[in-house]
Amino acid sequence: MSDVSGDARETERGRHETPTERWDRNWTDIQQELRIVQTGTQILAGFLLTLPFQQRFTMLSEGEEAIYLVLVVLAVVVTVVAMSAVSSHRLVFRQRQKHDLVRAGNVLLIAALAASALLFSGTVLFVFDVVVGNVGGVVSGVVVFLGTAALWVTIPLALRRSRRDG
Repeated sequence: MSDVSGDARETERGRHETPTERWDRNWTDIQQELRIVQTGTQILAGFLLTLPFQQRFTMLSEGEEAIYLVLVVLAVVVTVVAMSAVSSHRLVFRQRQKHDLVRAGNVLLIAALAASALLFSGTVLFVFDVVVGNVGGVVSGVVVFLGTAALWVTIPLALRRSRRDG
């Protein structure tokens, strides 16, 4: 195997872009992905924030209330982490640090996705717990978490192993 840099390999695969253009493209990709995470989280957070104003909310057990509060915190965590990439962009704007911004944005996006997986499975756990009981809640929450892990981790890792451009 030749000792070719990553930039040269990209050119060999058909991309003809400078490192700056690549960082710009990567940052645009991260922004689009963060928008998707943020939109889904905002909808779910809005749903969660309306629950205390429903009559049946007062009938929750202490355990269900604790689960609910954890979910509200997770929704805030996802939102704050996703918005951290925006804040970082604003604070390093025109500082010629796009490469650092892309690296930080990638870490923040992965953290937001991990917290989102917990938020989604926890929300399913909560709803099923209230509707069908504790066992149904735990089972459904675990199923959603494992399904999310399979889709968000297993498939991308399999794609990385079988990477073929051309």
